[in-house]
Amino acid sequence: MSVRTVDPPHPLGAHCARPTCAIGPTWVPVCGVSLPRLRRSVGTGPHTARTRPATRTGPRRPDELGSRDVTRLLLASASPARRATLQSAGIDPLVVVSSVDEPAVLAAAAERFGTLDPADAVLVLAQAKVEDVARAVADGTPAELADADDLVLLGCDSMLELDGEILGKPDDADDAVRRWRAMRGRTGVLHTGHWVIDERATPDEGGEGTRGTLGATSSTVVHFADLSDEEVAAYVATGEPLAVAGAFTVDGLGGPFVDRIEGDHHGVVGVSLPLLRGLLGEIGVTVPSLWRTA
Repeated sequence: MSVRTVDPPHPLGAHCARPTCAIGPTWVPVCGVSLPRLRRSVGTGPHTARTRPATRTGPRRPDELGSRDVTRLLLASASPARRATLQSAGIDPLVVVSSVDEPAVLAAAAERFGTLDPADAVLVLAQAKVEDVARAVADGTPAELADADDLVLLGCDSMLELDGEILGKPDDADDAVRRWRAMRGRTGVLHTGHWVIDERATPDEGGEGTRGTLGATSSTVVHFADLSDEEVAAYVATGEPLAVAGAFTVDGLGGPFVDRIEGDHHGVVGVSLPLLRGLLGEIGVTVPSLWRTA
């Protein structure tokens, strides 16, 4: 899996140093709280990485949960598919859903930086979501996390790119039918933005946290089957396409309607596990350290 980096300074909306083929993750760390510039460093802006923590060595015992030696992942998403993907990898995340106005975030980003390409748009939204949840947790919501010092937060957002157009969730059933009639027999790119914030206690506080904040986009080519009108109508009638970006799934009823993909399957579902591992590694967290034992 190839990884490309973006060197600072690099405003969102400019031409990124990406592979010509949009397959695999594109690493584009970003700084700032709202609508930042792209940077390669970890932890610029309000969450500054002052040290590089030691690598963890394995899963912790249940009686250690909640201690400063344990890291818990908080998912800033209501997506059942993302949660299920993490759980299948041995990570049982906490979930706090953001209240971000996505169209407003994208409009503000476009006004400041110009037209965003899809890979940057999903990254902006992922960052906005997880920072919204980080502020809520800092303000004491939910109450049980008010004093938590072992959290790493993850925000995600997905969109389908078809002929340069960004497609999120359909507006309604008619919109889903129109989309599928346009998508069938064709190829698109599913972009999933990931944003991580390290809110663990820092070494000064007795922990291993870095206050790092960084993100990346996973991009996977999707080849759609050539559905009949009857298949399109039947699929839309299930309601599944209305709840997901791009109006399709690969892990549900829509699976038979995807001929093949080029890239990370998990990124299409909603969270790229290899990409997440890389992001966590940047702040000194290993995947096994997030595993929960029975």
